[in-house]
Amino acid sequence: MLADNHTIFDPVTYILTGIPGTEESHVWIGIPFCLMYVMTLCGNSLLLFIILTEQSLHEPMYLFVSMLAAADLLLSTTTVPKMLAVFWFRAGEITFTGCLTQMFFIHVSFIAESAILLAMAFDRYVAICDPLRYTTVLTKSVIGKMGLAVITRSFCVIFPLILLTKHLKFCRTNLLPHTYCEHMILARLACDDIKIHVWYGVAVAILVIGLDIVLIAVSYGLILRAVFRLPSKDARLKALRTCGSHICVILMFYVPAVFSSLAHQFGHIIPGYIVNLLANLYVLIPPMLNPIVYGVTTKEILKRVINVFYLCWSRSSMLS
Repeated sequence: MLADNHTIFDPVTYILTGIPGTEESHVWIGIPFCLMYVMTLCGNSLLLFIILTEQSLHEPMYLFVSMLAAADLLLSTTTVPKMLAVFWFRAGEITFTGCLTQMFFIHVSFIAESAILLAMAFDRYVAICDPLRYTTVLTKSVIGKMGLAVITRSFCVIFPLILLTKHLKFCRTNLLPHTYCEHMILARLACDDIKIHVWYGVAVAILVIGLDIVLIAVSYGLILRAVFRLPSKDARLKALRTCGSHICVILMFYVPAVFSSLAHQFGHIIPGYIVNLLANLYVLIPPMLNPIVYGVTTKEILKRVINVFYLCWSRSSMLS
């Protein structure tokens, strides 16, 4: 349903057009995207399975890793299947309600991951700076409450944005030049003044994501101060090693987000298809790499991954 620039209409169906300017390559672009999605599903599902079934991994650090894996699965599953449908079958139709639902889960996943990374920074701070109180501070009850707080905060931050978008009046095209429903791309199709949407997005970026980044930086500042006060070099290296995987995941999460945000701000300089491609890679690469980082850098998880594959290989050998 298309409309001219002056007719206000109630949107029923939108059409996701994919990555503008690369229409002839959509089929080929979809292949690596599909492979990354399969790796994301397998890696995060395996990580969840190992952590939830292995009693010895029911510790704060690994429980936070399982939360991160769940958020990654939600983010990628909310976006990639529809993305592939657009690329391979030109099935870009999506209802307005479906678009709002997808937008809600995308942004909730993002806010939740940021909060989980903050919780993991706090976990590392207690483990290194106050190890004697680690088990008494981070009990399973406390971790459960932190998980509930992550979900509640994400919902409370994003739900008003969905309500604001739902009450917009639209009068432009129903073509969305993207592979998934993103808040500002949808809001720009409205006839209404969207300043409140812009300022709400800025407030969330500064007061929520920005605050998370500052608190993570403070945590690691205190961690580094404590590490360099340790008497032996081996003790310092061991302490830093326990933080290595978390630092990698933090960089993989926030750096693409910053680049994507800057690309949107300087969209008049950067070609649109590059901005769009960055936004797509942002929801693909961190969820794919997170389980790899934790699987390779964490000995306990790596050992159990090897055991799982060994058992599978042994069973297949016995059957054959």
